[in-house]
Amino acid sequence: MSKSETGLTELTEYCDICGVRTPHNVSIELKTESTKQTNQEFSREPYRVTECVKCGDENFQRMNDA
Repeated sequence: MSKSETGLTELTEYCDICGVRTPHNVSIELKTESTKQTNQEFSREPYRVTECVKCGDENFQRMNDA
């Protein structure tokens, strides 16, 4: 899967693992969803990626599904 990171910001969000609001690194990544070699460039979708600074738990949310 290809991905490119466009930005990184730290926000305070709820962490399921820690059970409280903690600082999170937040970024947007483009991910290729197709496994076929043909026309992969047309299957890229933006994902919001959050990583808890305290425990390292990482979550991905497809932006078109937000």
